[in-house]
Amino acid sequence: MGQKFHALMLPFFAFGHMTPYLHLANKFAEKGHRVTFLLPKKAQEKLEHLNLFPDSIIFHPIIVPHVDGLPAGTDIVTDIPVTLWKFFTEAFDLTREQVEAAVRALKPDLILFDLAYWIPEVAKEHGVKNMMYNIVSANTIAHDLVPGAELGVPPPGYPSSKVLYRAHDAHALLSFSVYYKAVCFRVTTAITNCDFIANRTCEEIEGKFCDYIGSQYQKKVLLTGPMFPEPDKSKPLEDKWNHWLSGFGPGSVVYCALGSQITLEKDQFQELCLGMELTGLPFFVAVTPPKGTKTIQEALPEGFEERVKGRYQKGSQHEIADRGTRGSVEVEREETGWFSKESLSVAITSVMDKDSEIGNL
Repeated sequence: MGQKFHALMLPFFAFGHMTPYLHLANKFAEKGHRVTFLLPKKAQEKLEHLNLFPDSIIFHPIIVPHVDGLPAGTDIVTDIPVTLWKFFTEAFDLTREQVEAAVRALKPDLILFDLAYWIPEVAKEHGVKNMMYNIVSANTIAHDLVPGAELGVPPPGYPSSKVLYRAHDAHALLSFSVYYKAVCFRVTTAITNCDFIANRTCEEIEGKFCDYIGSQYQKKVLLTGPMFPEPDKSKPLEDKWNHWLSGFGPGSVVYCALGSQITLEKDQFQELCLGMELTGLPFFVAVTPPKGTKTIQEALPEGFEERVKGRYQKGSQHEIADRGTRGSVEVEREETGWFSKESLSVAITSVMDKDSEIGNL
């Protein structure tokens, strides 16, 4: 490829996939490489602010074809509920001709992809190297997405006796089981046929899982590190956020975001809010309205806004998500998987307290 290369990126059209790919694209561009990023127009509008090198990273629009079962105009997963994902993956695969046309015209040196399992065929036909870049944790792939794996069952040789599913994960596993075979086919086919495997992780945290993946697929696994973006200080915050955040010390605000595809039950959402309230800390919540409600406002616990006035804000993930974080900790759960407001408060406080053992890590 030479010292400088041109990479073409095709992440799955969901923000949880596209955003990490764009972080990697920024790193490539920082080192002088060029990137063509394939994505729908709607996604481009929401990701443009994360493109730190617009002269080197070019967004190339892809039109997602309509298929029966999808609402008209659907071009990113965020547009639809989980129950319609199977139709979206069908539409996603129908973008293959557009992708092939881009490869022919642009002649990249390398194609990076994740769930488009047919990319290795396209790349081979045009003499281009390809890399399956995984943005999910390596332990997830090692546990559930190696050849012969079964959902929820550690495969032979799995390298951990601690990183396992627990009883309270049963409901989540049951929900995912509907899609498991399709996802497993995509991932295992892609990894088997690609030229290189890469994971968004690091040796210190998931080295043994990456080694296991490599042994199962007989390929070396490259690691990019977590790819946390540097806070972009060149673009000032909107006045409303700057005014609110300036009232608190550095590293003192709790940011809560569950992702665009997670919709809580109303009682779960209210317990989350009450747990935040118990911390006594300022906090920002970016979640979708709970099931059975149309707005966040109507789902809030009674008297909540009055009690936390001045230290609570709500908004979208895209408004403030790239401003940096302090750390993380697991919230203690009951056997059913339920977490209480008290356990949530304790977990958050343990991280935010600079004098605590965890807070000093």
